[in-house]
Amino acid sequence: MNVAEYIHDMAVRARAAAGELAKLSTEEKNAALEAIASALEKNAADIKAANAVDVANAKANGLAPAMVDRLMLTDARFQSMVDGVRHIATLPDPVGEELWTRERPSGITIKKVRVPFGVVCVVFESRPNVFIDTAALCLKTGNAVILRGGKEAIETNKALYRTVAALGDRALANAIQLVEILDHQAVNELVRSVGLIDVAIPRGGERLIRAMCEAALIPVLKHYKGVCHVYVDDEADLGMALAILDNAKTQRPGVCNAAECLLVNKKLAPLFMPMVKAWAKDKGVTLHENEAGTEYLSLDINVAEVEDYRAAIDFINKHSSHHSECIVTNNAERAKEFLRDVDSACVYHNVSTRFTDGGEFGMGAEIGISTDKLHARGPMGLEELCTYKYQIVGDGVVRE
Repeated sequence: MNVAEYIHDMAVRARAAAGELAKLSTEEKNAALEAIASALEKNAADIKAANAVDVANAKANGLAPAMVDRLMLTDARFQSMVDGVRHIATLPDPVGEELWTRERPSGITIKKVRVPFGVVCVVFESRPNVFIDTAALCLKTGNAVILRGGKEAIETNKALYRTVAALGDRALANAIQLVEILDHQAVNELVRSVGLIDVAIPRGGERLIRAMCEAALIPVLKHYKGVCHVYVDDEADLGMALAILDNAKTQRPGVCNAAECLLVNKKLAPLFMPMVKAWAKDKGVTLHENEAGTEYLSLDINVAEVEDYRAAIDFINKHSSHHSECIVTNNAERAKEFLRDVDSACVYHNVSTRFTDGGEFGMGAEIGISTDKLHARGPMGLEELCTYKYQIVGDGVVRE
């Protein structure tokens, strides 16, 4: 079987599974999620052993430290992954929710109702928790999912897939599938599966996302980069500003919601910049200038001075990737304008950009963070994995 036939067969089975998933009750889906969480705990040793192989191979192959960090499934991350599955089971089921109902003069009743997409494919790099997060979110929303991870995490992903597949639950048969072919042709075939796969979601670097978009014949939900900004206003609390900057840049620098650019009000710069330089030296952060729009994914950050908060807004709208931006200020009116006028998916006042995360937003997990404006924007949870249909009911009504 060649690559095209391999992907077509998976997509056909996923389409059939989606029809079965859509019929499941909330209780049945939650039971399946609990079964997945329990199976992960039972097979923790095997999964972590597989991850250790991937990490060792990544280091031997010279993978960047930020990518190795994303790949690593620590005890804390493993437990967070399991907890996320169980949390998703506690969340309201969006499928079947009536968004609105209208009685029309014609005698018809129209209901706008949430329904699953059907079949979702997710292509991701490095982070193996994406496999489980995605599987759980799709299961809860009645979507079949085809996952294709990167070569650096192949052993971990196989171990996770074996854990889920071994459950033997009828509801999970062909509902969660893993593409084990690492040839990029497999990705091309996925995003060209018109009529079988409804939407593609990339979780990776800009090169992967652009390649998928260029090849796609189906919709792609995307964000190309995470160029996030922290603007420190001249009415900011300096201790707060430094704490937010430190968290946004150094807590986990290799992720898309980490700060990549610091903007400082010129009036504040003589006082605040010495603090920034001392912080950078202490934390091993390299400060750059004139590198606006750069995504470092490392302990590097671009620094620029701006005239005021309006200039900061203009700078961000020009150079950001429309992901996550923060203003640090005690001036409520300036903050209000910043939140209104910055054109990004998530805008923060006195809060670290690191909170752009499905778990932190109460979604249990996320299937991605979209910087698109159609259908979904920002962290994508259960509701964003649904579309809707109109159900129209009458009693022999005809249009005059």
